Amino acid sequence: MWLLFLIPACVAAVLSCLRLVRMTAAADALAERDGLRPPEAVGIGLYETAYLAGGPDRVVELALVLMAGRGRLHLAHTGWTTVVDPRGRSRLERAVIAAVGPEGQCRTDELRRAMAEHPTVLEIGARLSLAGLATPAAVQRDTVVVVRQVRHALLMSLVLLAAALSVSGFTGGDTLAPLAWFSLPLILTSGTLLMARVDVYPYTRWASPTGMEVLREVRPARQHGLSDDDERELLTAVAMNGPAVLPDARLRAALRPHRG
Repeated sequence: MWLLFLIPACVAAVLSCLRLVRMTAAADALAERDGLRPPEAVGIGLYETAYLAGGPDRVVELALVLMAGRGRLHLAHTGWTTVVDPRGRSRLERAVIAAVGPEGQCRTDELRRAMAEHPTVLEIGARLSLAGLATPAAVQRDTVVVVRQVRHALLMSLVLLAAALSVSGFTGGDTLAPLAWFSLPLILTSGTLLMARVDVYPYTRWASPTGMEVLREVRPARQHGLSDDDERELLTAVAMNGPAVLPDARLRAALRPHRG
């Protein structure tokens, strides 16, 4: 009877691990191809740094901080964004103002979600991917999904093992046989996840291995003593570490997710 639990556990383990292996091979081939392109072809500014460090969401956070600091937006701690100066100085700023809407005010969370999928933001990632500095969004997304499937297969094997042991104990059968056979999917999935920590983890980050080297060259921002006068250092800190480094508590509160 317990064999009925073993079969789906083995099938799920084998299929999920094969998907992960195929995904890793495809990502390696893509990285090798893109790595031949010179990264110097892409200018690494604040927005590019933000994308490599935190993806589209970090780019949007940096844009909001920059525009708020220069008096073009007002970010309220209640979760609303208001346009103060409707003249955008760059494509990204104009896109932000357009996303706010004709009323000049919208929920900050809605604005962030809309801008994270805006072509102007995604174009930054596309250029970095072509230079081999960023992991393509599709590769990153698919890799995260496949790794999650392996974790689910591991949990499924544990649950089915518990069910098999319960059935075996209830019918008076031997419990050693289920333990021995279920060790196969458990070892396969857990071993694959351990190897994924080394071989697959780089593909779950926004920056490729080459992009990580670029980030390491960025001068580390001070964790203390950031001032509004030192705008470049403050914006670099936000690009690298997110809004948590902002010295203005009200601005930090304005960029936290809001409900309702």
